[in-house]
Amino acid sequence: MANNIDASLKALMTTDGAMGACIVDYTSGMSLGSIGGGVDLDLAAAGNTEVVKAKMKTMKSLGIQGAIDDILITLQDQFHIIRPTTKQEGLFIYLVLDKTKANLALARRNVLTVDTALSV
Repeated sequence: MANNIDASLKALMTTDGAMGACIVDYTSGMSLGSIGGGVDLDLAAAGNTEVVKAKMKTMKSLGIQGAIDDILITLQDQFHIIRPTTKQEGLFIYLVLDKTKANLALARRNVLTVDTALSV
């Protein structure tokens, strides 16, 4: 398990502008692994768990079918990408990017690639 998480985190950090990343269990808010920085990744894991849960609850209330591809949070100097995993129920990938160095389209593509390969 740890090897695949570590490899996934390293792959996320190859993204241009990557500052930090983690893989999070959103049932508990706990990070299964993290790398880099840019923000307090443990605190971000817990806080973004609430973001994911709130979005899922809202979608259910609105009767919106389907899954979340990703959630993008744009800050003054950073992009934050949150992607619930497609094969691993209850997990999401979180990537923090330096806005001045990142290519958002390529970053989203890399997160998708990591998601597809992730096995926990």
